[in-house]
Amino acid sequence: MNEMVTISRAEYDRLRQAAEDLSDLQAYDRAMEAGDGSVPAEYVNRILNGEHPVRVYRDWRGLTAAALAEASGVNRVQITQLETRKRGGTVETMKKLADALGVAVDDLI
Repeated sequence: MNEMVTISRAEYDRLRQAAEDLSDLQAYDRAMEAGDGSVPAEYVNRILNGEHPVRVYRDWRGLTAAALAEASGVNRVQITQLETRKRGGTVETMKKLADALGVAVDDLI
């Protein structure tokens, strides 16, 4: 049966936006469940624009430098120096940070 419903343009636009939002939320939920390691574009762009990956991943995980220091066993001052590129990190340091951030060491260097 061919039924037709007429709605206002404003209601159509609102429903279309709601459907797009729902689609985005469902895609996000699938990615989180799959644990596919997808990083939001906002954070990828920050790295591509030259920001230190430790800082970007720390922000993405919602950690302060002090919280990352506690989770990784790396001194907070050393983390700050890494993020500002005043010092580099040893392989051991980067491994500790990567483990605490839930990323691969390669993602940080």
